[in-house]
Amino acid sequence: MFPQHLTDLAEMIRQAYATRGLWIATAESCTGGLIAGCLTAVAGSSAIVDRGFVTYTNEAKAQMLGVPADLIDQHGAVSHPVAEAMALGAIAHSRADVALAVTGIAGPGGGSAEKPVGLVYIACARRGGAVLVERHVLAGDRTDIRLATVERALTLALAAGNGNAAA
Repeated sequence: MFPQHLTDLAEMIRQAYATRGLWIATAESCTGGLIAGCLTAVAGSSAIVDRGFVTYTNEAKAQMLGVPADLIDQHGAVSHPVAEAMALGAIAHSRADVALAVTGIAGPGGGSAEKPVGLVYIACARRGGAVLVERHVLAGDRTDIRLATVERALTLALAAGNGNAAA
């Protein structure tokens, strides 16, 4: 179902998190649950995956993750501050040690000069620690953008599970 390199990443995350007794949660907008789906595609993922939030609408981001509506109004749903708030909300609303959050414009429509199709923000939060937020402008069609977002998010999660990166 998922490309092999993504399930390989998910398996590396499973091993790293299980070894360290870590839990992970996801908060997804443009990927619509693909990150959680990829993580749970590997056997043994129930030992590390706590939950996933699919917060496609602004209302869902506010209700499920506690993202302030004024933050969304001020910066837009696809922004650094909202990605950070999503990751922190996933930590606050779960038992996870690490949370991944993604928000972006997968296309083909919805882009603008300021926020083009392919713009994504990926946040990785560690409970009690810093939140790392990356900005990417990814190329390709909707599927390409979503899968590239999953790959980068999983890479961040692996680094966080191994004690690397700001997260």
